[in-house]
Amino acid sequence: LQITGLIFGGVGMVGTLAATAMPQWRVSAYVDGNIVVFETIWEGLWMDCISQLGIRLQCKFYDSVLALPPPLEAFRALMCVAVGLSIASFLMAIVGIKYTQRSKEGPRGTSIFILAAGVAFLLTGTLVLIPVSWTGGSIVRDFYDPEVPVPLKRELGAALYVGWGSAALLLAAGAMYC
Repeated sequence: LQITGLIFGGVGMVGTLAATAMPQWRVSAYVDGNIVVFETIWEGLWMDCISQLGIRLQCKFYDSVLALPPPLEAFRALMCVAVGLSIASFLMAIVGIKYTQRSKEGPRGTSIFILAAGVAFLLTGTLVLIPVSWTGGSIVRDFYDPEVPVPLKRELGAALYVGWGSAALLLAAGAMYC
């Protein structure tokens, strides 16, 4: 069970890092029967990218942190904290497993590291779930809002799915360790 939790936590940690770095949080939507599409727009936490005909990809980092909308600033902060906490919880889990295998004194010393890793994994999964679900909810809300112009409608990007998968694995790892 501890090894399974470590694998889930490790994959969740890598997924959290990937979701934080990926620019595909919001992807341009193709609606109203428009078949001819020359460019795809990706919006992420750190940059916007435009792919033209699938051949040329241009990405631009956001110029100013102060010019970002407040939710994006909060999502950046939450995901950065989640990355750091996932690394720390993964290392705590490794220490807990190593200490479990070498300890002959009993389960008392073991449960401290394992329980700390479990709580940290649960907290990390929650921290990942908040910005990913909030972004997904706002994309769906804007997509079905008739007052949002068609060129500004977006779809769920790959980073959101990676984030949801990572959050599920981190929560499962935390439940196993707790």
